[in-house]
Amino acid sequence: QVQPVESGGGLVQAGGSLRLSCAASGRTFSNYVMGWFRQAPGKERECVAAISRSGGDTYYADSVKGRFTISRDNAKSTVYLQMNKLKPEDTAIYYCAARFTSDEIRTSPGAYGYWGQGTQVTVSA
Repeated sequence: QVQPVESGGGLVQAGGSLRLSCAASGRTFSNYVMGWFRQAPGKERECVAAISRSGGDTYYADSVKGRFTISRDNAKSTVYLQMNKLKPEDTAIYYCAARFTSDEIRTSPGAYGYWGQGTQVTVSA
């Protein structure tokens, strides 16, 4: 199994940028599909981006397309989420998650078996 640990959250003004990192310790990182999820108060947890084991396939939620970029460095066992042009509605706790079962990208939280503790992203107007 892997243990994801997120970092890089914080407070930023609308229009600004943040880069989240997720370092995963444990088993072979390249065997896992990785996803970034977020959860705002009173809302369900949603997948904002995901990346296949090799990094060749990615998924983005419509709300972040063109603004967020997911990438991974398997040699460093780390996945990143570059967030640009941030909006107040991006405010949420952001979670990193790992999926081992197959190389298929899934967007349901239930498809991911390993989760980080989350990092807060707050975007002020």
